Amino acid sequence: MTRTIKVKNVLIGGGNRVTVQSMTNTKTADIAATSEQIERLIKAGCDIVRLAVCGDEDVNACKQYIKNFDIPLVADIQFDYRLAIKCSDIGFGKVRINPGNIGDEDKVRELVAACKANHTPLRIGVNGGSLEKNVGSGAEALAKSALKNVALLEKFGFNDIVISVKSSDVVTMIQANRLVGKECDYPLHLGVTESGDVETGTIKSSIGIGSLLADGIGDTIRVSLSGDPVAEVVAAKNILRAVGLDKNYCEIISCPTCSRCGYDLGSVVRAVREATNDVDFPLKIAVMGCVVNGPGEAKSADLGVAGGGDKAVLFRKGEIFKTIPMGDILPELNKLIAEFKKR
Repeated sequence: MTRTIKVKNVLIGGGNRVTVQSMTNTKTADIAATSEQIERLIKAGCDIVRLAVCGDEDVNACKQYIKNFDIPLVADIQFDYRLAIKCSDIGFGKVRINPGNIGDEDKVRELVAACKANHTPLRIGVNGGSLEKNVGSGAEALAKSALKNVALLEKFGFNDIVISVKSSDVVTMIQANRLVGKECDYPLHLGVTESGDVETGTIKSSIGIGSLLADGIGDTIRVSLSGDPVAEVVAAKNILRAVGLDKNYCEIISCPTCSRCGYDLGSVVRAVREATNDVDFPLKIAVMGCVVNGPGEAKSADLGVAGGGDKAVLFRKGEIFKTIPMGDILPELNKLIAEFKKR
């Protein structure tokens, strides 16, 4: 188990739940646009929001975000250690840096002193596209760079650390995190960087992040997608659900259909999804196309339906309790869903 790092009011690592992160892509100095995006990310279920800080104008704007929002905010710093110090001083919940980009050790020492005084954790963010020239390439190089930077912070007595080793290559990212996880107990921030648009990026992130989470590796995640960052939060939550780390939602089991299916199963699935979007407790519904696999799949579901001929059967906790006309499938399911919501 990794150690626990406190980022404002959120705990990362130490067996605490895996948190979801995202990053704003508005201009940080644009207070109206960035505030609106932070609000949308919070509404979507984001736990931690990161902002790029590129100059003093951004720092001044961030004072407002820190004041106005309870959600932990993370400053993303590329090169300027002085900006990192200012972000720690104004109350950011965490600062993300790559110490190798900061410069000589005296600058890192000065940053560490500020973070110690302000109780600001640091995330060491190592990416495949910005590795030091002398460490090589691939998973081993990512791990070597991260551990080298950890050692530098530890040299100055700093241990309030989160680590991320990211690559746009899924296998490299998986291997690198496994290597780092074997060598230290700092919390790991998982992500496939520059993964692409919503479609391809979600697939790559699901494989990379999901593979590690399924093996108990990873403490906080960010799905990196081109476009609206709210889509990152949606994808991240779906990954957590797929690996069983979030059970407070409605899981819909539905068959891929074949010629035995006697009704428009796709429309029923979409309608059930719409009717259960607000479910915040464990609920499983099986929507099956015929009676071949329907009863078996429905055994693990709270509710289920399977079609056959001009009739369909309804299941409750794996037991058939009602036979209905095909046309009544959706109304009957909606009634049952409403009953569950009242409990």
